[in-house]
Amino acid sequence: MKKLLRSGFGIALVALSLASCSSSDDNNGGTTTPTKPNEIKGTVKKGEKLSLDGTKVYNLTGKLVVEEGGTLTIPAGTTIIGTGGTSAYIAVAQGGQIFVEGTKDKPVVMTAAEKKRGSWGGLVICGRAPINKGETATAEVSDLTYGGKVANDNSGSIKFLRIEYSGANYNSEKEFNGLSLFGVGSGTTIQYVQAHEGSDDGFEWFGGTVSAQYLVSSNNDDDQFDWTEGWNGQENAFWFSKQSGTADKGFEADNNAKNRNADPTSNPTIKGITLLPAVDGKGTAMKLREGTKGKMFDVVIGDYETAFDVEHDETITNVNNGTLLVSNVKLISTKTKATKGKNTKGDTVDVSKVFTAGENKGAGNGTATPDWAKGWTVGL
Repeated sequence: MKKLLRSGFGIALVALSLASCSSSDDNNGGTTTPTKPNEIKGTVKKGEKLSLDGTKVYNLTGKLVVEEGGTLTIPAGTTIIGTGGTSAYIAVAQGGQIFVEGTKDKPVVMTAAEKKRGSWGGLVICGRAPINKGETATAEVSDLTYGGKVANDNSGSIKFLRIEYSGANYNSEKEFNGLSLFGVGSGTTIQYVQAHEGSDDGFEWFGGTVSAQYLVSSNNDDDQFDWTEGWNGQENAFWFSKQSGTADKGFEADNNAKNRNADPTSNPTIKGITLLPAVDGKGTAMKLREGTKGKMFDVVIGDYETAFDVEHDETITNVNNGTLLVSNVKLISTKTKATKGKNTKGDTVDVSKVFTAGENKGAGNGTATPDWAKGWTVGL
């Protein structure tokens, strides 16, 4: 099979080809016949190019993995409906590429048949950029290898994508996010992406160097944005989050839980952030711990109980030497506690240097929905 789909071929070929090359995990070693119209799952192998049809609605009934040398293109207007909990997800392996070509008027939508958080996995991308868990590691979801020495690794391009009702979990320590980025390199483009109503984090970075602009994280059960393992994206801009229900923190930022001085150190740069709480007067906007560094500018924080919660000696050292700083911060409510801090022993410490106050519009319109987020997002 030289190609999974060529221009002019029908959707039946997509469904049959993908099902027939599914792994033994999905079909017990035999050929699978599609059970739903426009069913997709299986493997895009080296040299193969799968291009979906933007006028179609696809049923993702198992894992769809883009292997090294394979390409998946999803044009504007495409809808993909996931069913099957942890068994249904899209993953891009090292050396594979995904091209999501949505537009403001016709975003690509990855959603679920049941409009319930955790109904399917999510989108997972694994690259060859540096991490601090070792030179390489195995992703906690998808079991693919990630990490390496290629800082500018290119896993493709994602524009105008909405991911809904994702975050299926195997257990409390092994969960999908909306968009999971494992060692993804700076050659990858990520712009205009919403993670909505997921059961874990909206976005999570596990090391890597990729940056992202124009992100919306809304009503996800756990953190809206999360990073760890030495993430170093330097051109991040315009992130907006709005929480509801049982949502946890706006940011959860770590370096490495087992070695807080691990190199490379998590040290992103992000400009233009708005974080809004699930319930006024409750929750934490930014949890900064495990030795993370970072520079964040032009931040609007709604009425959380705590704006900045800083933990561990290494993180506090970064605050004091200025390598962890959130500057030009507008706190919406005077009820908000600016900071709280604890060292590794659990003693209360002063971490007031973690931020500087100022006036700005955060992700674009202060606490209101940014203009750039209108027209292609939902739930705001």
